Amino acid sequence: MPNNARLLLIDSVQGESLMNYRDVLDATREAFVLHQQEEGRVFPLLRERLPEGVWGIKSGNVAGQNLLGFKSAGFWPGNREKGGEPHQATIVLVDPDTGRPLCIIDGNGVTTMRTGAAGGLGLIQLARADSARLCVFGTGVQARIQLRYALELLPSLHQVDYVSASGEPDPAFERQFSERCSIAMAADRNAAVALADIVITATPGRGPLFNLDAVRPGTHFNCVGADTLGKRELPEGLLQQARLFVDDHIQARQIGEMQWAPELPCHQLGELLSGQLQAHRKPEDITVFDMTGIALQDLTVARLIYERALARGVGSSVAWPW
Repeated sequence: MPNNARLLLIDSVQGESLMNYRDVLDATREAFVLHQQEEGRVFPLLRERLPEGVWGIKSGNVAGQNLLGFKSAGFWPGNREKGGEPHQATIVLVDPDTGRPLCIIDGNGVTTMRTGAAGGLGLIQLARADSARLCVFGTGVQARIQLRYALELLPSLHQVDYVSASGEPDPAFERQFSERCSIAMAADRNAAVALADIVITATPGRGPLFNLDAVRPGTHFNCVGADTLGKRELPEGLLQQARLFVDDHIQARQIGEMQWAPELPCHQLGELLSGQLQAHRKPEDITVFDMTGIALQDLTVARLIYERALARGVGSSVAWPW
């Protein structure tokens, strides 16, 4: 048996062909619930700055489902000069009975999709049901997937303002969403925040993106960019005014927006998704979902890809004897 062991390799194109919007949403929801009910574990995070960028490992398991694995991921800005993607992620699923790797999956597409799905779940639970106007900071891969899920899940949204890194319009970004909503670059970022029912921040997290006095009662914030020690996107004082929700208590206080106010109380989104807590949102509440991404999200989506790959004969199977 050990001499006949195989390892399945799934590249980015193959992995993306095995995912769809709705199934990733369901798998991500499952990850939040497993985490909340302590059926799934999130192991201590490794996140380190290197001379070349940032590198980390997120890992976990679901013992009752024989699910074990990790994601190696980080950001290498120098890849742009080489014609490559700065974000790099690789997911490894491991046989919990033997410790042997079962599958290696290109993790970039998984990270993008599961983060978008997590943001969508946050909007369903926390944004006002009548939300009509959204402001998004960023026009990159993550801003696009966050906006896609928002427009899919909240039919009331019809107006989108965006703030680009360059300060210039992004025609390609606008074309992607123009059939679903009215979309335009914000002339003034603070004015756009003041008009928004929902604000999504999906930037490198180099500092506050708008002024505190621009925030109006009733606004919901999905915060994506703060995922490393020292990063932030929200202005000083906003967390103190908001009802705070996170994907993981510990991780959010280590590397998320909550690193700037770790003493504040917060709830995990899994409390809402599992039915342990009701949001009871008041129209004037300011809410924040601090998204740092947990390993179980990667693992439940990776398992979906792995099972479909086996069933459909997708991927490259290579000998991996003991």
